[in-house]
Amino acid sequence: MKTILIPVDGSECSLRSVNWVIAKRARYANPDNLIIHLVNVQAPFTHDISHFVSQDQIARFHREESEKQLQEARRLLDAAGAGYTCHLEVGKVAETITDLADALRCDEIVMGTHGRGALKEFLVGSIAMKIVHLSKLPVVLVK
Repeated sequence: MKTILIPVDGSECSLRSVNWVIAKRARYANPDNLIIHLVNVQAPFTHDISHFVSQDQIARFHREESEKQLQEARRLLDAAGAGYTCHLEVGKVAETITDLADALRCDEIVMGTHGRGALKEFLVGSIAMKIVHLSKLPVVLVK
């Protein structure tokens, strides 16, 4: 059994990593020996907004955003007949991904090299590089 964690943010880059795993899965003699975990991590709000909205509303917002960003990845895996588990997380993105990979006892993290962020031009690749530095596991970067 091989366990892979795929961070997904809804970007084309993250979908390329899903397609890469699907292609890799097809090379296995028994594709069911590959366990796939998808994760979307929502960054917490940087300011206290609890005076304006409830914790339930914040949680619902994060859940809805995660589900939107995972939708296409799920569609690709469903079409390929691949089983997977989704994880919706809130926290510091790189740290949350590496902690989840450890907790799930993954063998590797497979991710795209560019993502979506408020400062896309400035942050391109910064999350991926941070994960490479933090992870105790192999990290496959798909361009």
